[in-house]
Amino acid sequence: MTIHFALAPLIALIAGILILISPRLLNYIVALYLIIIGVIGLFPNLRL
Repeated sequence: MTIHFALAPLIALIAGILILISPRLLNYIVALYLIIIGVIGLFPNLRL
């Protein structure tokens, strides 16, 4: 039995929890999210 996780929803969940804990992290979390999504978009065949 294998379990597959989608990366974007997992990142969004972690980011949401971190923002709830410390709202000042919002700028950094959004920046990191955009960078990660951009890198994934540049390399669509990349397996994570």
